[in-house]
Amino acid sequence: MRVFLLFMLAFTSIYAVQVKDLANTVGVRDNQLIGYGLVVGLNGSGDGTNSEFTIQSISNLLQGMNIKVNPDDIKSKNTAAVMVTANLPAFAKSGDKIDITVSSMGDAKSLQGGTLLLTALRGIDGEIYAIAQGVVSVGGITGGVGGRGGNHSTSANIIGGASVEREIPYNFADSGNLTLSLKEASFKTANDIQQALNFSFDNEVAQALDSRTIKLNKPDEFSAVEFMARVLEQEVDFTPESKVVIDERTGTIVAGVNIEVEPILITHKDITIKIEANSNAALAQNEVDMKDGGIIDPSSNTIRINSQKTTVANVARMLNRLGASPTDIIAIMQNLKRAGAISAELEVI
Repeated sequence: MRVFLLFMLAFTSIYAVQVKDLANTVGVRDNQLIGYGLVVGLNGSGDGTNSEFTIQSISNLLQGMNIKVNPDDIKSKNTAAVMVTANLPAFAKSGDKIDITVSSMGDAKSLQGGTLLLTALRGIDGEIYAIAQGVVSVGGITGGVGGRGGNHSTSANIIGGASVEREIPYNFADSGNLTLSLKEASFKTANDIQQALNFSFDNEVAQALDSRTIKLNKPDEFSAVEFMARVLEQEVDFTPESKVVIDERTGTIVAGVNIEVEPILITHKDITIKIEANSNAALAQNEVDMKDGGIIDPSSNTIRINSQKTTVANVARMLNRLGASPTDIIAIMQNLKRAGAISAELEVI
């Protein structure tokens, strides 16, 4: 497995983004729902006899239909016990359709071709907010045996598979407390949004309370909906913070192409990296000049990078060419950050 290197263009200049890309409206959010159900119609790929909760669930279901059956006589290979999850959007109304995700709880081999039976979806308060049922689809789902999708997926979804039964009351039109919450805390961004909104409306409509919270004061001539529409579409000058994102599961590194690495010497296992600023050292025996500031010695697993400006992209590219494993590359990036050679924020997911 080779590491995937994705390098984004790092903008050093200020550019304009809309407020809706930087902040959320407080109170306007999704709510998580969860339920327990059964998927039937599986072609022998359901839960085995060791999944006692599946057998008990089938027995309870049949008894609810006035069919008495001994749980010991039930064979569940065509049935799978599942957890059903969904997000209830803000302002969802009774009768609206929402998407659901179905995930196996037992030892089912696949949910391919199954049908989810009527399942109640509850909120954190225990109340039923939606009812789910329908034919499951494993298309686009990764999971199951060996992490593969398709016929081996133990996760599935149903587009529009649940119907909203209960609404979450929230009278936005009459709300007197309109507040923005920044997706990432920043005093500068909060101040910039405050200034941009006050200038646009020619009124003191915004007040930044802290690095994340901006209180809004709606002018009388606007409705709440019209006011928030204008607020969220307002453009603001914005400079993104430099960041390196590492996905340990997939071995993916995402970084701006201009994120610099300071001169440093680091050794990890049998790999040595020496970053120098404008070194004039001649090529040693077995070293190969990669023509982009990097020199590799495959015999000793050594990398020398001689450049006025060394970036995360350079280091990752050289390590990839040396044949370093994704695990080693990620570990080296983390240690470069710990040693202070990388000033940008490093996020591991």
